[in-house]
Amino acid sequence: MSEKKTNGIRNIVVNRKAYHDFSVIQTFEAGISLTGTEVKSAKEGKVGFRDGFCFIKDGEIFLKNVHISRYPYGNRINHDPDRDRKLLLHKKEISRLNSKVREKGFTIVPLRVYEKHGRIKVEIGLVKGKRLYDKKEDIRTRDQTRDLKRSFKISDLSGKLK
Repeated sequence: MSEKKTNGIRNIVVNRKAYHDFSVIQTFEAGISLTGTEVKSAKEGKVGFRDGFCFIKDGEIFLKNVHISRYPYGNRINHDPDRDRKLLLHKKEISRLNSKVREKGFTIVPLRVYEKHGRIKVEIGLVKGKRLYDKKEDIRTRDQTRDLKRSFKISDLSGKLK
């Protein structure tokens, strides 16, 4: 629990790979249906969703390939770590996401898992895959801004030393 709490929100896990591989078009906050041992394990930060994604089936949205480790103090009622988990969204949001996903190139991925006022929430994003040249362009601009910040910091320090 080394994460900082701001306004009752504490990040548990952030999917940095999703921001690298996809362009985020729109984000949604969703509740997640968990068992008791899953909640305890998630609050300890034992969540992994490197290849996680969401799919819509029968008007409901589910989270797949998200691993929530077994709770070490749970006994025989411990949960299955790799089960599909139902996300809690409004019907309008689900239908809007479903219409977008039917278009070519869009998908839904989990961006972060966080605790908000004692409840576990998932931020999901409607995303479109990046091409290789888009990824290279992002790296190039990040490097340029880092170099600019570094040069400004050096020039500020040299002005203070005189």
